[in-house]
Amino acid sequence: MNILLLGSGGREHALAWKIAGSPLTDKLFCAPGNAGIAREAECVALDIAEHAAVIAFCRAQNIDFVVVGPEAPLCAGIVDDLEIAGIKAFGPSKAAAQLEGSKGFTKDLCRANNIPTAAYERFTAPEPAKDYARQQGAPIVVKADGLAAGKGVVVAMTVDEATAAIDMMFGGELGAAGAEVVVEEFLEGEEASFFALCDGTTAIAFASAQDHKRVFDGDKGPNTGGMGAYSPAPIMTPDMTQRVMDEIIHPTMRAMAAMGAPFKGVLFAGLMITRDGPKLIEYNARFGDPETQVLMLRMMSDILPALLASRDGMLKNFDLRWYGDAALTVVMAANGYPGAYDKGSVIEGLDEAGAVEGVEIFHAGTKAEGGKILAIGGRVLNVTATAKTVAEAQALAYQAVDRIRWPGGFCRRDIGWRAVEREQAKG
Repeated sequence: MNILLLGSGGREHALAWKIAGSPLTDKLFCAPGNAGIAREAECVALDIAEHAAVIAFCRAQNIDFVVVGPEAPLCAGIVDDLEIAGIKAFGPSKAAAQLEGSKGFTKDLCRANNIPTAAYERFTAPEPAKDYARQQGAPIVVKADGLAAGKGVVVAMTVDEATAAIDMMFGGELGAAGAEVVVEEFLEGEEASFFALCDGTTAIAFASAQDHKRVFDGDKGPNTGGMGAYSPAPIMTPDMTQRVMDEIIHPTMRAMAAMGAPFKGVLFAGLMITRDGPKLIEYNARFGDPETQVLMLRMMSDILPALLASRDGMLKNFDLRWYGDAALTVVMAANGYPGAYDKGSVIEGLDEAGAVEGVEIFHAGTKAEGGKILAIGGRVLNVTATAKTVAEAQALAYQAVDRIRWPGGFCRRDIGWRAVEREQAKG
């Protein structure tokens, strides 16, 4: 098959690495790709926001299947446009992608279908939102309704922080994403990232991971797109996985089908495991980043038949197999991230780092120029390792990190700390 993968991040590099290894893949293209993806696929300079250009490329190259990585093209309806053009694509329709594109839509769906989530209200003006935050007290969570590249959520520990976040969002700092705001209850518990592969009717558990959202060690500092992750998430026991499927995923699938927007693709549930059980924090309508980097290393099955079965409505009798080993990824980001950061710094030592046994390095914000690898994004590299335990995978990942020479970047040094503590406690 000729495959086109859309995107340019670490998630897409991990998907490209896995898809390239499938015996079903004849030729793999990626648009626009990055310096790492270029090792797995032919990168093409397509603007993936220009759907007509993507369709023309697919026709010219006889593309059999398109895999959409990021959320923006999904929410813009690229899957609908490809399918209308007779090109098979993996991912939800524009209507189904509202589960990520509008937090208010998802909260209302949860309320209507008794799906456990944080108590909330929606607002289209700042003063009522601030009044609600004052009434509820802190800590409290303020979310921009639309897509904000992982930066539209503020966990406010004081009412003043909450009102400042409301002013920031309505003030236009996040553009159209902040035209509406959701203010919701702060949930206590342990977070987990849970993935289900869906075909519009059937959903099957994919795998779990745990993400580190805060920028600094000890889970300090502002939220980011993700500074690292590991899989599996120890808190996602078989019993908890079943509860998530029964209480959250299956009711969502039924509700979306009932409203004429059946969900196909990967449903990524950001969960809080509370004393009362799992609660949905938010949905994403695509693979997570950096979670995909650890999931692809643990996935024993060929990914392409799974993605095709999702698109074709054939998951009912499908089974996925996973390696028992743990996987852990450390994100290396440009100095200053998630705020303003410099571009164009040179990264050296990648081959030495990749030579560490059990390590794969997935690129995100990189480009190759003049024989050098340059950093051109906020999150730039994903140093990923597999081993029998999270502690061993962590040690391998940081051994590789320490071989990379990049003064323009930084990383957290404690990715996986919670799972490592659990392992040590078990002795």
